[in-house]
Amino acid sequence: MVNSPPVPATIAAIATPAGRGGVGIVRISGTNLTAFAAALTGATPTPRRAMRADFKAGDGSLIDSGLALYFPAPASFTGEDVLELHGHGGSVVMNLLLARCLELGARLAEPGEFSRRAFLNGKLDLAQAEAVADLIDASTTAAVKSAARSLAGEFSRAVHELVEELIDLRTLVEATLDFPEEEIDFLRQADAFNRVARLDERLREVRVRAKRGKLLQAGLHVVLIGQPNVGKSSLLNLLSGDDLAIVTPIPGTTRDALKSSIQIHGIPLHIIDTAGLREAGDEVEKIGIARTWKAISEADLALFLVDARADLTPDDCAILEKLPEALPRVVVRNKIDLTHEAPEKHPQGIGGVEGVVISLSARTGQGLELLEAALLEIVGWQDAEDTFVARERHLQAIDTGAKYLALARIELEAPAAALELFAENLRLAQNALSQITGEFTPDDLLGEIFGRFCIGK
Repeated sequence: MVNSPPVPATIAAIATPAGRGGVGIVRISGTNLTAFAAALTGATPTPRRAMRADFKAGDGSLIDSGLALYFPAPASFTGEDVLELHGHGGSVVMNLLLARCLELGARLAEPGEFSRRAFLNGKLDLAQAEAVADLIDASTTAAVKSAARSLAGEFSRAVHELVEELIDLRTLVEATLDFPEEEIDFLRQADAFNRVARLDERLREVRVRAKRGKLLQAGLHVVLIGQPNVGKSSLLNLLSGDDLAIVTPIPGTTRDALKSSIQIHGIPLHIIDTAGLREAGDEVEKIGIARTWKAISEADLALFLVDARADLTPDDCAILEKLPEALPRVVVRNKIDLTHEAPEKHPQGIGGVEGVVISLSARTGQGLELLEAALLEIVGWQDAEDTFVARERHLQAIDTGAKYLALARIELEAPAAALELFAENLRLAQNALSQITGEFTPDDLLGEIFGRFCIGK
């Protein structure tokens, strides 16, 4: 006798934000929800048609009046029966309606559980499910468009095309393994060498698009560092367009890290103004400087400010030597309003400073556009309409796939090609890329991904 799979529990959650609003929604997903709907509304709703309804408590009293929408399986977001109750958007009435659903046998949904069920039921792949959360969290117009493309399956299609090509190559190799005396000639005739090269090139193109999408999704963490009184707080105020930081000529005014989020060409920038780096004068300043170094260790990019009147001092050099070697940085020569210089970008450095240097005035705003362009250039940003939202795990999967594909090319091009190793590296590359869409994804990773979603989605 074959045991039937367990019936998933009915789940319910408030799908609209907490607080006061015109409309609030309670969402329910489960199996055979017609009886559930009848108990709540006194009627069986027509599928996919809004029904005006009174939502009743267990004793028959009125909780609220609104609309009921019923989507029978499998034509629903989760692939199960889905019922949505649209009532008035007050927190008390929504919680009463949710409590009634729990009385009827539903349990409170976990974060992201509706989207997880959609993934498990084949309504979305994993990249599309993540795009749901990214669309909700998007902080710029460009990020919204990018997430919408991923939700529509653009990212997944690009990955599937790569995976299909890998499968074709693996099939070709497997067919030759039974005929070892002919295998290399057969692969040459089948253009296997050029196909691997083209696949590698297409993988690089997908990575470029995904890297741009990751910038849109996560933003760029930029830390402002330098000695006291070089203008870090003034630059933060200039970038944010607001007086967030106190600016005085007294060194050590900033004692703690101040944060602001802005956007440049659609990319979210999370800017952190830190305490000036010097020998601390008191315990509070010591704590501030310790937090500065912590912010530096977590940053994607550093803006190192120096006073244009002195350029690079021995103390500045000492700070630069302590910065993590892998941390990208732009040196900002501030206060050119006092040196009467024009704003300028120095791509090869100036005044003993190597790398990109921007001369500007944080007080007047001169040179701000040069700094913004340098920030975009150093992270490799290019405006493009084909960007799809991506996450760090996607980039890691692409990099892993590229690594195994490179090993496969080495095996194929070796004088004594080991086709078993070539085939194995193709398999590993395929598995790495398939993790993006969830075809080869461990359950613990799924829990981590969906656990970051909001409740009700």
